[in-house]
Parts: sequence; C-alpha cells; structure tokens
Amino acid sequence: MCKVSVIVVLGLLCIPMMAQDKFEVFGGYEYLHNGNVNVNGVSESGTSQGYNGWNAAATYKLNRLLGVEGDFAGTYATNSGVNLHVYTYTGGPVVSVPAPIIRPFLHVLFGGMQQTASESGVSVSRNGFTTMFGGGVDAKVNRFFAIRVGQIDWLYYHFASTTIAGTPAPAFSGSNNVRFSTGVVLRF
Repeated sequence: MCKVSVIVVLGLLCIPMMAQDKFEVFGGYEYLHNGNVNVNGVSESGTSQGYNGWNAAATYKLNRLLGVEGDFAGTYATNSGVNLHVYTYTGGPVVSVPAPIIRPFLHVLFGGMQQTASESGVSVSRNGFTTMFGGGVDAKVNRFFAIRVGQIDWLYYHFASTTIAGTPAPAFSGSNNVRFSTGVVLRF
C-alpha cells in the first residue's frame, strides 16, 4: 500500500509540470532535396538528388517564446544501383509564437551529417558539418497533440577532404538544399 501511495503522490506532483507545456516531441516524414554538389568549389551539374525518410525532434521550452531543440533525421535513396543514406543530427534555438490554434516557429540548427553509399556489399561513409535554418507551423488538435502542417528548412553541409582506402576523396559542400517535414507533435 505504501508503494502505491508514493506512486500516486509522485504522479500528482507531475501534473503541474505537464501543465507548463515544457516539452515537445515531433515525429514524421521528411523529404530532402540536395542540390548540385560543389567539389573543391566547382558545381557538379547533374548531382542533385531527392531523398525520402523520417524526421524526429525534441524541444525544451525555456519560456513561452524561446526553446532549445534537438533534431535528428534519416533519408534514403537509390541512384544507379547505389544505396544512399543521409543522417543529420543537429541542435539549436527555436522561437515560437504562442497562439490559440496555429503556432508558427523558426529555428537555427547546427551539427553533423553522415552520408553513406553502398553497393554490392561495399559501403563508404563520411561525416561532415551541417547547419539548417527554417521553420514551420503546428496546428493544435488539443492541449497535448498537434499536427505539424509543414516545416521547411534550408540546409548547408560541408565535408573535408580525406583518404578512403588509400584513395584521396576531395572536399565537397552543398548549399542549394531544402528539406520538408510533416507529422505529429506531442506536448508535455
């Protein structure tokens, strides 16, 4: 009986924290369109690629307007028999406008990106830097649930030159990239 009482009391103490809407968790679909790649500062035409995948984010709200967000995504495509994977892991500030039904937001995210290409059992991965700037709109369904109508981000990435299996791989970057996400938001 004592354990049950402790659990009930702890549960009741959590209600005011939940009422503050301090945390948001987003999950959904992402489409990433990479523009042409720049290799050593020269644009390589015909290298743009579209990817489909998932996007997940968690936000801790510092106050009604400002929060801190962690964003993670994985997108996938196949090009000429090569399986391509792009993963991003970023974080940064988010500013949202509290409104009764529609909540617009803006964020700036910094972090890393991993690109992997595999074919016939051979896989090559590279890690680089990425930054994203964008925002979106959430539509409130009820106090704890919203639909992310859309989120659009401009994405920049840079990979330094390296050597892979004894072969030099040049530096490359891209700045004509955009991603679109949609899904559900849970608020606590």
